[in-house]
Amino acid sequence: MSGVVREPDGVPRCPWGMESPQMADYRAYHDTEWGRPVHGDDALFERMTLEAFQSGLSWLTILRRRTGFRAAFAGFRIPEVARFTDADAERLLADPGIIRNRAKIAATLANAEVAAALAPGELDGLIWSYAPDRAARPVPRTVDEVPPVTPESTALAKDLKKRGFRFVGPTTAYAMMQACGLVNDHLADCHVRRAVETAAR
Repeated sequence: MSGVVREPDGVPRCPWGMESPQMADYRAYHDTEWGRPVHGDDALFERMTLEAFQSGLSWLTILRRRTGFRAAFAGFRIPEVARFTDADAERLLADPGIIRNRAKIAATLANAEVAAALAPGELDGLIWSYAPDRAARPVPRTVDEVPPVTPESTALAKDLKKRGFRFVGPTTAYAMMQACGLVNDHLADCHVRRAVETAAR
């Protein structure tokens, strides 16, 4: 199943929401969040962090722990996370509510420090400056037509790395662009694609 699928409710959706017995989690995320524009430094810092933690894991694993991540990382409020200490890092390594990966935790704390040094709204402006021209992008009809990386995500990852951000390679950067609505990679016949396009007019 690489094109849209119709679930019992008759609504056409991208097929990745059907990949797990816990498809309700995917369905809610697919229908209400993925591909819809996200703005705000803290909100984008959260998505950047979650995408980095997702690397090598299923997105369902992250969704199940999202509440735990928010509690552990002070709601992803950048100034607060930037003040985390070595003791906080050790606390996070012992927190079963998140993914206890030392390198990713260290990267998150370092990223918060970098983000905190930016002017208010600068992280938002930086990330969104790499949004491609939607009109020039082909509309995918199957998941095979959705790229894992693009020139824009490669350039964004390079810019973020130059500024000191960690764990945001081109593939992770593109996943963040998809999740935050910089691109609309819902398939052509997906009901959310039409909703996102209508909202953008």
